[in-house]
Amino acid sequence: MVLVHGNGPQVGMILLRIEATKDRIPPETLDIMVAETQGSIGYLLSRSLRSEIPEREVAALLTEVLVDPDDPGFANPTKPVGPFYSREAADELIRSQGWRMTESPGRGWRRVVPSPRPQEIVELHTIKDAVGHGHLIIAGGGGGVPVIKDQNGALQGIEASLDKDLTACKLAVAIEAERFVILTDVPHVSTGFATRSERRIGRMGASEAGKLLAEGEFPPGSMGPKVEASAIFAEATGRSALITNVEQLESALKDEAGTWIDP
Repeated sequence: MVLVHGNGPQVGMILLRIEATKDRIPPETLDIMVAETQGSIGYLLSRSLRSEIPEREVAALLTEVLVDPDDPGFANPTKPVGPFYSREAADELIRSQGWRMTESPGRGWRRVVPSPRPQEIVELHTIKDAVGHGHLIIAGGGGGVPVIKDQNGALQGIEASLDKDLTACKLAVAIEAERFVILTDVPHVSTGFATRSERRIGRMGASEAGKLLAEGEFPPGSMGPKVEASAIFAEATGRSALITNVEQLESALKDEAGTWIDP
């Protein structure tokens, strides 16, 4: 089993700490923040898992993910990170730091960073070897530490934030996972979410998922990447993917809840 986790709130806390100490401590780059949170969250998860299943070997692995430096995501940063700022503070950060900022009506301005698509899991062979020995591995946290190759082929960290669902899918396909499960904060996928016409989807094919994604049914940065990742896994492996929450997981695995996306 391989467990991939998010890190949004934890990176947000690091950014708040950096903002509070900016006059005394040099800021960190996003790749370092992702590595930090992989370590801290991986430690907490592995400690808990060892307590629950002491007979299993558990390891948290720092995971780098290679991205394409020419990915269009770098030219159009869209992923918000960190605290909200006033218009004046945002203008100063744009001027002094070269940040891209976007406005959230009623809340303020927030930094946006590139979110390129994951291309390759750097530590894949290590992960596959550990899984092959029956170990439980925590990897790809926060989508992975984003890296590119320089002109000499050496890996270099880069300021970006990768989507954890797409990285998890890339990893699941690569290790030939029997099952791909995405746990979120809702029990299933719905069309017309939070409207009077909301309709639960119990099961759909990858082609239908792609059609709904193209129609904008699932918002980016929320359910969109989860549905996309599930459809990619189903098409690539011929096996189904599941989207649900922790509370409904047991029922969903019996096909009594959640949303299954089939090839």
